[in-house]
Amino acid sequence: MTIDTTALGRSRASGGRARRRRGRRSRRASIGLHATMIGTSLIAVLPVFWILVVSFKPDSEAVEPTPSLFDESGLDNYVDILSGRNGAFLTWFANSVTIASLTTVLGVLMAASTAYVASRHSFPGRRALLLSFLVVQMFPFAVLIVPLYNLLLKLGLQGSTTGLVLVYCSTAIPFCTYMLKGYFDSVPADLDEAGRVDGLSPFGVFWRLILPLAKPGLAVTGFYSFIVAWSEVAFASAFLSASTESKTLAVGLQLFVQQNRAQWGHLAAASVLVAVPAVAVFYVVQRYLVTGLSAGSVKG
Repeated sequence: MTIDTTALGRSRASGGRARRRRGRRSRRASIGLHATMIGTSLIAVLPVFWILVVSFKPDSEAVEPTPSLFDESGLDNYVDILSGRNGAFLTWFANSVTIASLTTVLGVLMAASTAYVASRHSFPGRRALLLSFLVVQMFPFAVLIVPLYNLLLKLGLQGSTTGLVLVYCSTAIPFCTYMLKGYFDSVPADLDEAGRVDGLSPFGVFWRLILPLAKPGLAVTGFYSFIVAWSEVAFASAFLSASTESKTLAVGLQLFVQQNRAQWGHLAAASVLVAVPAVAVFYVVQRYLVTGLSAGSVKG
């Protein structure tokens, strides 16, 4: 029995070309895909770009029927805001930095310690504790304003920075605990035993061995806690005093747009300045975020 090697070679070549054709997009599909990506990128970037443009315009030219990009642009809005001529922006900034920093540090530490205990130990009420964290996340924040207000009022913390930090921690810790518990579950328990053999206490094992390995998870939860405290409006409006000096940035921005007047240029400039710290924090933790994603995508 003879085999036609020429025909066999042709069939293999045609099969390879067919597989390559199936793996390649047509010109129309490629054009459609790139057009969709460009359109989506423009939709996402255009509002941010327009806020940046408006921030350099005077209030009278910020909103007009025929908007222009660079007519009458200047730095007057930024000068007014940073100099305190229009609102106590620097005071609001200091309040927001204090509240966000305390929320991040306390929230991450409490969530990390709770998640480590829940990951390494079985104790009565463990499942009920984790279930309660999950149930808390199901409620909208608006539903919690009244009970939290009454609780802070009884504790004498209503209108104080401490009370608002505790409220933010109560909303951030459940999510952070769930996320860190999953991360601690991926760390081998043999490391704990090795640390104890070397003479470390249980807290020493957690502080010196486990936390350094959990930097990607801590970065994610820390960034989440910071953003929650930095950009939240409802709790800050309800739990802080009505004085201008006690407001946070997210609440203070409302003063630029009131019933009698609308300072759109100043509002846009303040919005740009508010976004700078969030971008800076993301830039600091982004390498840990990428490391966490890479570690989670490979099973070792």
